[in-house]
Amino acid sequence: MKKSFKFLLSIYLISTSFATSQEQNLNEFTSQSNIRWYGEELTGKTHFGNLSFKEAQIKIKDGVISSGKFVVDMTSLTVEDLSGVGKAKLTVHLNSDDFFSTEKHPEALLTITQKAKVENGVQYLVGELSIKEIQHPIEFTMTLGDNNSAIAHLTFDRSKYEVRFRSGSFFENLGDKLIQDDIKLEANLEWN
Repeated sequence: MKKSFKFLLSIYLISTSFATSQEQNLNEFTSQSNIRWYGEELTGKTHFGNLSFKEAQIKIKDGVISSGKFVVDMTSLTVEDLSGVGKAKLTVHLNSDDFFSTEKHPEALLTITQKAKVENGVQYLVGELSIKEIQHPIEFTMTLGDNNSAIAHLTFDRSKYEVRFRSGSFFENLGDKLIQDDIKLEANLEWN
């Protein structure tokens, strides 16, 4: 009786060890990780540039993202579609109080608040995005790569974060001077 109990116990322990879910905590991201932002005028003209992470953490359980936190260095904001004086002027303007007030608000924060729903390899995520100390819920997608990498796509409405300059949400009759409220982000993440 003792032997059969021990045998059954050992089989149970072996089977539960295989059933135990695999969990990864990814927090050592490389300097290659960055965010590309895109802003568009009513005329169709698009500006774009980069932002850097101060911190990035993802928790993955059984291949599904269960939580995460991303701190963005807003003072790292660059413009990449222009050069010379135009680039310098737009960079200063985007960092000013007309846009992101990066001196007063040097960080933005994205926190994943729910376990992802996965469809065809794409992870659909829900979180909270904080810009200029203003927080709103946000939905976005992330695809995990094979080589310690991931790509995320997110679009946020800048008017919700008091980014008013030439916004149709705050001003009328802007004509072709209007700048769209939606800002698109593509984040490339790599970790060791």
